[in-house]
Amino acid sequence: MTEPKRLERNQVAVLIPALNESLRIREVVEGALTQCPNVIVVDDGSTDGTGERIADLPVTVLRHEQRQGKGQSLRDGFGEALRRGFKGVLTMDGDGQHSASDLPRLLDAANRHPGCIVIGARLRKRASQPTYRRLANEFGDWGIAWGTGYQIADSQSGQRFYPAEVLALDDIPGENFVFEAQIVISAARTLGTRCVSVPIESRYRSAGSEEQFRPSHFRPLTDLYRITSHIVRQALRYGGIPAVYRSIQANPPIIDDPSGEFGAPPVTSEVRKPA
Repeated sequence: MTEPKRLERNQVAVLIPALNESLRIREVVEGALTQCPNVIVVDDGSTDGTGERIADLPVTVLRHEQRQGKGQSLRDGFGEALRRGFKGVLTMDGDGQHSASDLPRLLDAANRHPGCIVIGARLRKRASQPTYRRLANEFGDWGIAWGTGYQIADSQSGQRFYPAEVLALDDIPGENFVFEAQIVISAARTLGTRCVSVPIESRYRSAGSEEQFRPSHFRPLTDLYRITSHIVRQALRYGGIPAVYRSIQANPPIIDDPSGEFGAPPVTSEVRKPA
């Protein structure tokens, strides 16, 4: 079997959905440009001058005149990346909570695990993550496992790598954060795609820190209810609950961590849908 050609940074794009991110957007975009020459920003109807903050930077900006939600921002960004022939997309949020220096690690993991979605899992310095957010993320991980049939470390993280075949999936239902859950589920059910997690740091505003972050758009109770109820309806529709449970138990999270801190050093693999 011929091994897949290695993805290089000029073959992928960094996609940044942005809604009222004037506080950190320039810093985020400049950081992304140091790692990848292709950056796409989707300004989702911002009213705080987000677009003006990056108007002089060499990036592609797509603008929604009115807010359409993160799901539509990602769809539009995926479409632009495919139109331009990129072989994958690295996503990061516009609020500064993701470090651009982690993007090469996600791309390296994508090369070790061809065809997989790679997630930047906030496993390092977890003590800085607010307790309610950590519990919400763990609950979300449990819920999404029922849609995929396998476990994921930090399924709520917005820092990801999507291969082109996942970008091309049509008719992914769900808006806002539901879309990010559904695309993982649809990729698992339609393409047999697995997720691989790469440990990254949690970056949140904390006492004694000079870093400033705007309040998160993620609302734990409301958004987790939407995500979980969406997944439960699908699980009931597909049926086979005992078999899905057995599959979840048999397929723990795959963590790509060369340091060995969170698991064995990674090897190149073709990880696909669990039986």
